[in-house]
Amino acid sequence: MHRIKYTFILIGLSLLPNTVLAVQLYNPLGSRTIPQLVGFVIQAVLGITGSLALAMVVWGGFLWLTAAGKPDRIKSGRDTLLWAVIGLAVIFAANILATFVINTLGGATAA
Repeated sequence: MHRIKYTFILIGLSLLPNTVLAVQLYNPLGSRTIPQLVGFVIQAVLGITGSLALAMVVWGGFLWLTAAGKPDRIKSGRDTLLWAVIGLAVIFAANILATFVINTLGGATAA
């Protein structure tokens, strides 16, 4: 009984059009070349680190604002702000440098 059932299933599947059974693979890279992909990854990493540096600016401001006159907390907040701003400057410089190098070497853009 099971053999007849499986035989009918196989015959039915063989009669289906090939387009129904065709497997279409999705290319996760799209139409990007390797230099474009590298540029995209660099821009994404710089965006994430920029967001983290901005969060540290907010945290440093919060620490300074809630210091309640305590010199150690004021210094902690001020130091956090200082290093976060230095980090943002480094991130912006890295972004400019990465964009320049990618455009010079491959003519690729992150978009």
